[in-house]
Amino acid sequence: MAHTSTPWAQIRTIVRFTGARLTLSALGRLSPAVAAAVAETLFFAPGRPRRSRGEAVLESGERLHLHVEGRRVAAWRFGRGPAVALVHGWGGRAAQLSAFVAPLVDLGFSVVTFDAPGHGRSKRGLSSAPQFARALRAVVDAVGGAEAVLAHSLGAAATALAMRDGLAVDRVVFLAPPADPPSWAGPFASRLGVAPHVVERMRRRSEKRIGLRWDELKVPALATRFAVPLLVIHDRDDVEVPSSDGAAIAAAWKGARLVETTGLGHNRLLRDPRVVAQAVAFLAAAGGAKPRCATCGARVGPASGSCEQCLLDRELFDRDLRSSAASSPASAA
Repeated sequence: MAHTSTPWAQIRTIVRFTGARLTLSALGRLSPAVAAAVAETLFFAPGRPRRSRGEAVLESGERLHLHVEGRRVAAWRFGRGPAVALVHGWGGRAAQLSAFVAPLVDLGFSVVTFDAPGHGRSKRGLSSAPQFARALRAVVDAVGGAEAVLAHSLGAAATALAMRDGLAVDRVVFLAPPADPPSWAGPFASRLGVAPHVVERMRRRSEKRIGLRWDELKVPALATRFAVPLLVIHDRDDVEVPSSDGAAIAAAWKGARLVETTGLGHNRLLRDPRVVAQAVAFLAAAGGAKPRCATCGARVGPASGSCEQCLLDRELFDRDLRSSAASSPASAA
């Protein structure tokens, strides 16, 4: 009979999980304050994401070096023209959204994306939706504003927060957005045996640290403030964020459109060609998918062929050329 063994990675995970559960259970009885501090660290510390096939795409972009609230945030920019910001979800990284870069750049947009605080190539540490939101606003400010945002999972909730706090965009795409991210504390507490009174202490600690009450992160309530066009794409087989969350957000957001897919789950949405094409087409409508300037690459009107600055530069150049020609000996003869 063949011998089978549990992979060492799984064994280590089981040991860590069991140890954390026993530790939190004991601390909850002996020192609820310490238990709350440990639980907060576990709940708000993103795990290390797997490498993404999109890493090579990031290497082709312009690297932006930013600091947000004293922490290094890795960001990248591609192309020229009005910007579209891409925002990954909890435990993710910018490379996961790489499938959207080339189609948007080909339409004359620039694309800016980043690893959120605590994620990917940004400085490690605790993270949260408000920190995602503040990083998004800082990245958008660094490139002079954005015309649209495409966001996945917790990145969608963070985008709603950023919009509440002043981020101005013309169009938004949410992929698998959660309606109430703080509700994730319930399953977390159940898995690790965290007592309700410890969860309550954890909530108060984290609210003070991140500067936001948990009840302010109910995305359908935030959605009632907005009227810019929104496309929500959510898979019916998503086991991480139920599709009912996306439907609730779309119902609360004036004029939003909901598209439901099947068989893609939570992350395969980000690579599915049909999802990418639909999202890009929706975002392109923000600027009419105008062609690019033949000189500098910025988007232009369909009849001009060049942007205003290049037209002005050419006019000045031609004027100087004409003046020079007129004053030459050949022209005088």
